Amino acid sequence: MKVLVDTSVWSLALRRRARVEEPPVQELRSLIEEGRVAMIGPIRQELLSGISTAGSFERLRDHLRPFADEPLAVADFERAAEHYNACRARGVQGSNTDFLLCAVAERRNLPILTTDADFIRVAAVLPITLHDRAPR
Repeated sequence: MKVLVDTSVWSLALRRRARVEEPPVQELRSLIEEGRVAMIGPIRQELLSGISTAGSFERLRDHLRPFADEPLAVADFERAAEHYNACRARGVQGSNTDFLLCAVAERRNLPILTTDADFIRVAAVLPITLHDRAPR
C-alpha cells in the first residue's frame, strides 16, 4: 500500500543537515525503496516554493520528479472543503493543502506520513489514518 507523504516529512528529509536517524526520515527512505510513496501536486508545489536559486530549484525539482502525482478530481477539492468545515466546527484548524491531502487519503484509503501535530487533531475528526512509523 502506498503512503501519502506530507510536506513536513519531505522538508525534514531534504534539509542539508537532515538527520538520517530521525524516524520520519528513515521511514520515508524505506517507503522510497519499497516504491510506496504517494505525492500530490500541491505538496510538490509547497516543497518547490521559496527556493532561492534556480540551480537549487532545478535540483529539487529533478529529485522529486520520479514521484508521480496522484490524480486529483473535483470530488477531492469538494471533500477537502467539507473536511475544512467539519474541522472548523470542532475548533480544529489546518491548511487547504492539509485538507486536500486528507481528502485524497480518504478517497484512496491511504495513510498519511507526517510530523505535523495538527494531523493528530484532524484525525480525531476526519476518517483518515496516520501512517505508523514504528520500526518493522
